[in-house]
Amino acid sequence: MKLFILFIIYSFIGWFIEVTIVSLNNRKLTSRGFLIGPWCPIYGFGAILIFIMLRKYYEDPVALFVMSFLICSVLEYFTSYIMEKLFKTRWWDYSDKKYNLNGRISLISSLFFGFLGLIITYLLNPAIISLINKIPENILNIIGIILLIIFIIDIIVSVNVIFKLKNIASSKDATIKIHKAMKKYLETKSILIKRLVNAFPNFKIETIKQLKNKKH
Repeated sequence: MKLFILFIIYSFIGWFIEVTIVSLNNRKLTSRGFLIGPWCPIYGFGAILIFIMLRKYYEDPVALFVMSFLICSVLEYFTSYIMEKLFKTRWWDYSDKKYNLNGRISLISSLFFGFLGLIITYLLNPAIISLINKIPENILNIIGIILLIIFIIDIIVSVNVIFKLKNIASSKDATIKIHKAMKKYLETKSILIKRLVNAFPNFKIETIKQLKNKKH
């Protein structure tokens, strides 16, 4: 239960980081993340992997940085790959960044995760774990169960919305014009769909690429 709450906390921190960066770039408040709630699970999983797998490197900051760099890069790459195969959608793309690998990871993002591994290990973990340990076990379990229920509901609702996006994108029209028209159409739909469109303004629908190829 403590690990799960730690996962949720870092998922929220990751969401906050994403929202801050994207909002500054867009110069307006923009929600961010795969899920509708204020959490990015990839950050939670990355933090938990660092916490569990890299304990033997705690005394060596350089090794910890390198291992955090590698673990989070692999996690981000395969998360991007699996999500694209599952939903036929590219949720993020580093193709315009130098030293990227298939647009799924980039040197800059991986370096960021390496430094984040140091911050998690030496600054955040001691404070957060100390705070969690002060909470009575029965209360901690109640909090954890409530968060788990909310998290599961969020996954179910979010996946349902994403499949709606996928189904709408399965239009038989072609070319980039459809991409723009589809995006405009989605923005008029439910708040949940609009939230995903705003969170991933540059999302790529694989179906459109395939339709475009068929046209040629």
